[in-house]
Amino acid sequence: MAHWKVLQLAAPVFFALAGAAAAQEVTIETARGRVELPEIPERIVVLDIAAADTLAALGVQPAGVPANMYVSYLDGLQAKAASAGTLFEPDYEAIAMLAPDLIVAGGRSSTQVAPLSEIAPAIDMTIWGTDLTVQALARLRDYGRLTGREAQAADLEAAFNARLEDARAAVAGRGDALIVMTNGPRVSAYGAHSRFGWLHQALELPEAVPDLDAQTHGEAVSFEFIAAADPDWLIVVDRALALGQSNQAAKVTLDNALVAGTTAWKTGQVIYLNPANVYVAGGGIQSMTATLEEIRSGFAQGVKAGG
Repeated sequence: MAHWKVLQLAAPVFFALAGAAAAQEVTIETARGRVELPEIPERIVVLDIAAADTLAALGVQPAGVPANMYVSYLDGLQAKAASAGTLFEPDYEAIAMLAPDLIVAGGRSSTQVAPLSEIAPAIDMTIWGTDLTVQALARLRDYGRLTGREAQAADLEAAFNARLEDARAAVAGRGDALIVMTNGPRVSAYGAHSRFGWLHQALELPEAVPDLDAQTHGEAVSFEFIAAADPDWLIVVDRALALGQSNQAAKVTLDNALVAGTTAWKTGQVIYLNPANVYVAGGGIQSMTATLEEIRSGFAQGVKAGG
């Protein structure tokens, strides 16, 4: 399966292995359109944390993964795989030596699809947008087809939907929320149309501040902004902690008189999400399921410290 070529016909993209018989053709949807693979790949290099998350949940062991995965629950998967470089700078020589049948890129590595395609068929499985749950479940089904594990994918989807219903019930009628991300002393807010907006949309969780600017990095805000918003719930993502940096922690950043005057702070309704799960691995079925449980538990207990 080393010799291959790409055939592009209008919008769809078709991968074909020259001189190889199609043992079990697989059709999946990617961020760049429909892709047809002539058979289930045996050796996969994964350069996207969300993809590695979902493939691991399906019981797939990649041949290569990024040197830094950021999320501890994938340590076992990483220990059995070769290093394929970083999310932004793949190690092309190391990947070539692994002789993969397929390379899965996405998110931070999506810009590398073209050069990676010089080594083996490469697909872009980026998950992005406010309908994150829809996309994540679609990717789960595609990975199930891609690896011949449709039954396992169906079980994971059912478990996710059950957790989603539990979390939705927990937040119902409990007030509004403001999602903020700290990066040292800086704070950004995220609304329903942002990268973390799936928490508002999927959970039907009201926004404390409707119509926040839907930017990739959120809307930079002040502590005065948070005080004026006066959310019933404050949901916090610590970017520095997610990336293993030693910047000022979110709890320190937010511990000031203005934030302390909010309903969320006074009532202990502050939820610190596991930041690596939601920031780095967002879209992975395991990370999203864990985040939903943090939300459910946080609304039940008042305060939930992640990390």
